[in-house]
Amino acid sequence: MIGRVVASVKTPGLEGAKLLVVQPVDANGGLLGSPLVACDQAQAGPGDRVFCVDKREATLAMPDPFVPIDAAIVGIVDHAEHDR
Repeated sequence: MIGRVVASVKTPGLEGAKLLVVQPVDANGGLLGSPLVACDQAQAGPGDRVFCVDKREATLAMPDPFVPIDAAIVGIVDHAEHDR
């Protein structure tokens, strides 16, 4: 999570949803693409490494599964390992 978004007017179903700016990274922490806005369902904080889902899975993470979102934060990463 690298930032917050403030929206005073939101579509129905997104009232009260926290919007955060996230930067996708690869397994080594290198930047992948551009930052994006995601609805936070995991109560992430500044600097947290988060797990996001997109497309249809993002809408299913929300209390109302038919809201128009592209990404949702569904977890906070405590530790990650990968084999090379």
